[in-house]
Amino acid sequence: MNTLAVTQHISSQANWPLHSVAQTLALEYQSQALLPANTLMQRAGLATAQLAMAVAPHARTVWIACGPGNNGGDGLEAAVHLQARGKQPIVTWLGSEAKAPEDTLRAWQRAKAAGVTFAEQPPQQFELVIDALLGIGAQRAPEGLMAQWLGVIQANTGPVLCVDIPTGLLADTGEWLGATQPHRTTANTRTHRHNHRHTLSLLTLKPGLFTADGQDAAGQVWFNDLGVKPSPTPAAWLQQHGAAPIDRPHNSHKGSFGDVSVLGGAPGMAGAAMLAGLAALHGGAGRVLVGLMDEAAHPTVTAAHPALMVRRPSELNLDTSTVVCGCGAGDGIHAVLHQALSTSKQLVLDADALNAIARDTSLQTLLKKRHARQKPTVLTPHPLEAARLLNCTTKDVQQNRVHAAQQLADTFQCVVVLKGSGSIIASPQCTPVINGSGNALLATAGTGDVLAGLVGAYIARHDDVFKATCQAVFAHGHAADAWPSVGPALDAASLAASVR
Repeated sequence: MNTLAVTQHISSQANWPLHSVAQTLALEYQSQALLPANTLMQRAGLATAQLAMAVAPHARTVWIACGPGNNGGDGLEAAVHLQARGKQPIVTWLGSEAKAPEDTLRAWQRAKAAGVTFAEQPPQQFELVIDALLGIGAQRAPEGLMAQWLGVIQANTGPVLCVDIPTGLLADTGEWLGATQPHRTTANTRTHRHNHRHTLSLLTLKPGLFTADGQDAAGQVWFNDLGVKPSPTPAAWLQQHGAAPIDRPHNSHKGSFGDVSVLGGAPGMAGAAMLAGLAALHGGAGRVLVGLMDEAAHPTVTAAHPALMVRRPSELNLDTSTVVCGCGAGDGIHAVLHQALSTSKQLVLDADALNAIARDTSLQTLLKKRHARQKPTVLTPHPLEAARLLNCTTKDVQQNRVHAAQQLADTFQCVVVLKGSGSIIASPQCTPVINGSGNALLATAGTGDVLAGLVGAYIARHDDVFKATCQAVFAHGHAADAWPSVGPALDAASLAASVR
């Protein structure tokens, strides 16, 4: 039986709809009612076998670790096809004839009839392992023999192909179940494993593959819809490409692309405000003014960066510009936040500004009122700052990043960028977006200030604040993706000069 759709690599050529576990299970149920019995599992098995041969074409012995449920059934179907193509699949199956789901039982019968080898333990040597232990419905961490096999899979440095979702990873959130998270490894080992790890997402693409621990767990993600078209209303979108280059008419001037005013840079932290200002400048703002709180640093910053217009915070005209507030501001930002929230035409709140708002309910009230006054606001918290704003723990935020970002957006009626692996962009009016650009080079001090300044530049010249924020987040990550792999590590100053 041929699949009705081709397996696709999740590349940078398109944005992709992402569907929750609930949406996926509903789609599976509806499709099974319309198709002959076992159709979806047979399509899944064929797609898995085809991808296995594509990612490891020279593999002869293939260990297929099959769980007791339908994910294991997909693995059993894959074994049938690999056997027919001259490979040597060795299946370890945790199910039983008496307890297997109907489709999985049929797949087991087909595998037995095809002469597939079954074993009690993983083979000593294999060139490829297919992880078909647990699927998207898993709610408990693997135990016993399954946990042992999963440990062997995670320790394996050769090619790994996960069916639908890496075992132990929650499909909606990218969080590991219990103690299933692999041990931390060196950067070189992680790169090697990422290049040799593959996940074939079936029927729908799942959000958890692209945020939190998902990207490390999944490696290269592939997709086959099994010939079934999902709901047109996804749970989120995966953003995999950015905006087209700025089309600047020849008859333009500095006022054509908006003013960005940066408020921050307390004593000892002037660099944070400077980084935000430089990012806004390179991101296309017509003028960038920096309201530097550390007056002693004014001459130094002006001499080093003459394109930045350094001012006292009180000298900035906030009601006519896009304001980036909080970068390196310290506790002193509280004194100017009331004015920034009340008068700024457009506002990006970062770092110490977010912490001040989390501590002061009167500032929270002003923030909420901005939406009714048609004054757009963007928050750019990291998980700890988000937790403070939501009055919860960082663990709570990371357990469901999409939900946390949406909760912040709905609470404060603004656009939110929840930073981290697979940054989330949320808005009260839009479907959340998971950003697909960026890498661990951004895990260094100052890159968040760069993002805040870049967001300011993008929203200064766009009417659609949510779309502009999405584009800025992608551009920020893309600059890290384009950084040379050989040479000095990326630092925030270099990032600020590289963003576009």
